[in-house]
Amino acid sequence: MYFKKSKIGIMQGRLSPIYYNKIQSFPKYHWHREFKKINELKLNSMEWTLDHRDILNNPLNNSKGRQKILDLKKKYKINVSSLTGDCFMQKPFWKEKGEKRKNLINIFKLVLDNSAKIGIRKIILPVVDNGSIKNDYQLKILISTLRKFIPKLKKNKQCILFELNFESQKALWFIKKFNKKYFGINYDIGNSSSLGFRPLDEIGIYGNYVKNVHIKDRYFKGTTVRLGKGDANFDEVFINLKKIKYNGNFILQTARSKNGLHKKEILINLNFLKKWFF
Repeated sequence: MYFKKSKIGIMQGRLSPIYYNKIQSFPKYHWHREFKKINELKLNSMEWTLDHRDILNNPLNNSKGRQKILDLKKKYKINVSSLTGDCFMQKPFWKEKGEKRKNLINIFKLVLDNSAKIGIRKIILPVVDNGSIKNDYQLKILISTLRKFIPKLKKNKQCILFELNFESQKALWFIKKFNKKYFGINYDIGNSSSLGFRPLDEIGIYGNYVKNVHIKDRYFKGTTVRLGKGDANFDEVFINLKKIKYNGNFILQTARSKNGLHKKEILINLNFLKKWFF
């Protein structure tokens, strides 16, 4: 065993019904109930998830909603210290021009500020799937735009963590373009296994930039499955994270239950992790 169980959190929505037939989305009608469910699982951390769809009506983005989040955090002793910005992957500002880009950047600013108001310090920016970099121009826009956010990140005491599909050396080259104090990497175990990347290489090369970890399993070039059923090498992951003295959170972003028994599915996955957590 290498890590404290108290470092394990859960991605918002994993304890709610599936929306829009998506493995991950903001649980619009059930989000408030998840605080109690996470507490019942004896976990104390949640990662907020934010979709572009209906984004301004997300409780994060209005004062009444934020107050309810704060009340639920206090009542059930749940930390919400990170946010996965699926909204930025769904509508990446680095792929737009003119007014469209300006509007998306304004939404990005709004999310940073409103996240800070409820204590979210880590913003995960998925540069994967629809957000994947396709050319040098998109790369230039992403880097130049985000560098301008350093004063805001400093003021808000936040950092942006990239989720990348780059091989190790390119990931290191990319993250070195940014100030380490305000930028880092979100390491996704399942995504890496689906791409055929070796944890030993990744963590050995850019591990010092990893500030958050998503726990999931995927087949090589395939979909998300229950922990231990895919191609992720968890032994190699946790051994190497221990070597670099990783001390951040581990967020369960695991496969969904096919029959709606989401809490049971989480318990199965937590049991799988007992080997590495105490």
